[in-house]
Amino acid sequence: MMADWINWIIGGAALAWGLFGIWAAAHALMHKRDPRSALGWSAVCLLLPYAGPLVYLLFGINRIGKRAKRLGHLPAFQHPPAPDQPGKSQVSAGPASRFINISDQVTTRPLLSGNLIQPFFNGDDAYAEMLADIARANRSIMLATYVFRTDSTGIQFISDLTDAASRRVEVWVLIDGVGDLYSLPRASKKLSKVRVPNARFIPISLLPPSLHINLRNHRKILVVDGAVGYTGGMNIGNQHVKDKQGDIAVADMHFRLTGPIVKQLEQVFVEDWHFATGDRITKPSPPSTELDGASTLARVISDGPDDDLDKLALILKAAISAAQRSISIMTPYFLPTREMIAALTSAALRGVKVDIVLPEQSNLRYVDWATRNLLWQLLKWGVNVYYQPPPFAHTKLFVVDGEYMHIGTANIDPRSLRLNFEIAVEVIDAALGETLTRHFDAIVSSSRQTTLSEVDGRSYPIRLRDSIAWLFSPYL
Repeated sequence: MMADWINWIIGGAALAWGLFGIWAAAHALMHKRDPRSALGWSAVCLLLPYAGPLVYLLFGINRIGKRAKRLGHLPAFQHPPAPDQPGKSQVSAGPASRFINISDQVTTRPLLSGNLIQPFFNGDDAYAEMLADIARANRSIMLATYVFRTDSTGIQFISDLTDAASRRVEVWVLIDGVGDLYSLPRASKKLSKVRVPNARFIPISLLPPSLHINLRNHRKILVVDGAVGYTGGMNIGNQHVKDKQGDIAVADMHFRLTGPIVKQLEQVFVEDWHFATGDRITKPSPPSTELDGASTLARVISDGPDDDLDKLALILKAAISAAQRSISIMTPYFLPTREMIAALTSAALRGVKVDIVLPEQSNLRYVDWATRNLLWQLLKWGVNVYYQPPPFAHTKLFVVDGEYMHIGTANIDPRSLRLNFEIAVEVIDAALGETLTRHFDAIVSSSRQTTLSEVDGRSYPIRLRDSIAWLFSPYL
């Protein structure tokens, strides 16, 4: 009798789990926009009847859209559109106007004039300016980062944020829930200990269950008094500081922004804070005015697995298609979609100089393998690909025709363009374009150019390994 009960229990559990697998496969078919992703997840759920549905439950379901709607995750404040052309930018970009039409249609933010953007090519300079602005704050500080390490650099930021809070500056710090685990003790705990208001973006927890490994907030934002803003690729930690890098040296860029564009950075932070905490920041700073003599045009593009899904990818492809002379891309991870590969090769075929700089070795070797498996599609049609020597190049840079740029946090891979919350600043400025192009060209001159024969000459075991990694590229 006991054996019969055990058999019934085992059979019932197997049936329930089988039905769970069928439900998970059906869910993937109905909700995934990419047919390759839908096919892959369905196969995982059906062919791995126990582990497959559980993996899909943890990694494959996007719950962000529903949560955003429940919280009313809408812009807390926006620049009102001009009455004669709702949603259109009311500035002239001259010859670069061909780039902004798609952004006008895709984003909810106008292109703003009268800004100034200053690039930093290392953490020593970037952190010094960020800490100086934090020290000068007299009203508010908003800081969002993916990783906030508690090494000596992180401790300096915590100390200066604590000092600001003690002089009654309103401080908000938002750290990604996974990025917060990169360093122990966690920065969130240290900030809470000194009573600096902070929150974690979708933290990992068992009770209540929250095991989102994907859907991370990869944005880096600092806004001080609503007048000065920062964004770029740098997290907070010693890896960006020359004398403190040790074995984890990382090369990257960051940018200081002043002018009306800062208000758009602040808007994104306010929305993210509301999403993470349910609380609204009710006293945003007054709008910044155009800076005298500043000619930079800029607009913030927010991208994420919510209502902003695919916005950045669409704008990047449109800019590539509008290129007339040159396209310069620097990214630590490069897994473009077939559509972006087609846009890049089409640009090269019509005579546009297309240069892509990748790290010789990133911190994610399986991504490097997957990338190498697709490079032949670009090299065959005249796209130039260079490998930058160490330290690990974490820089994200996109420059078209020396005057149109994207700066910010997004990589050219599915994780950034579909799974993460990212931020980019669309910039039109010939002077800044010239500065960034010189930097790009200097990196190219010290990098190693790869060729189609090199890619085709990989040994069979290496090609097989790279192909297997590439097979999983939609999930990397």
